[in-house]
Amino acid sequence: MCHAWRSPRHVVIFECEAMCAPAAKAAGTWHAPPPIAPRDAPMTPPTFRLIDCIEREHAGAILDILNDAIVNSTALYDYAPRPPEAMAAWFATKRANGFPVVGAVDAAGTLLGFASWGTFRAFPAYKYSVEHSVYIHREHRGAGLGQVLMAELIRRAREKQVHVLIGCIDASNEGSIALHRKLGFTHSGTFPQVGFKFGRWLDAAFYQLLLDTPANPVDG
Repeated sequence: MCHAWRSPRHVVIFECEAMCAPAAKAAGTWHAPPPIAPRDAPMTPPTFRLIDCIEREHAGAILDILNDAIVNSTALYDYAPRPPEAMAAWFATKRANGFPVVGAVDAAGTLLGFASWGTFRAFPAYKYSVEHSVYIHREHRGAGLGQVLMAELIRRAREKQVHVLIGCIDASNEGSIALHRKLGFTHSGTFPQVGFKFGRWLDAAFYQLLLDTPANPVDG
């Protein structure tokens, strides 16, 4: 009879040989168990830390992530990759309006993904609403970075007295929609066929999160 137990490091250990091997070997049916991972083997995804991105250090990496999304996906309703000089205006707008650019970097300082927000609509009465975005480098998707970055963005939104976070998501982007729903965003509506890319019409789905800030909103 074989037994399996789970170590404190969540490695499944098989205790077959001592109990089962003699009879199995005699019958010619014995097969060696799979090798067991050493107890000091890494069992967690690569570590990362959150930072505030700055132009001189992270503009190039952000541009690479954005251009990959433009060329290979419908995450951005854009056609042509952006030139390097476009990042100067991008960061200038963020700084002028106090918009955060939160990044996730590994131990070597490599940018794995980023999240930010911008103006929702250019009218003053929208001042408590922002439109956010989150992008993960193609080699680091599926590791939970998007959720961590979004959670930090939500925390900062409360600090900044934002009331509504709004995400415009291509309706076919099931991963991003699932992430937003997990974080409490609700579907506010879909605009059918407002975009055209890769030879097909694109639907834009809007998801929003209502926060309990500000405590005392004011006009003007």
